[in-house]
Amino acid sequence: MEWKLFADLAEVAGARTVRVDVADADATVGDALDALVGAHPALESRVFGDDGELYDHINVLRNGEAAALGEAAAAGDELALFPPVSGG
Repeated sequence: MEWKLFADLAEVAGARTVRVDVADADATVGDALDALVGAHPALESRVFGDDGELYDHINVLRNGEAAALGEAAAAGDELALFPPVSGG
């Protein structure tokens, strides 16, 4: 699976696009996010609160649509992670 990272998340990871492997055939978006954070641990504090839950202000997309962490994810999916963005 491939993650596209935006804004400061790309800076923290050192790349705008990150490929992750999730071996489980029943993989979820959450599994793919865990793999991303495992490969780039500095992202953890940017996307997860102290309680281990995804921050409300972080948007996760799967194939261009809003996605829940429990949603199924497949090998060819494009995942995206957006932090809050401001400006005009």
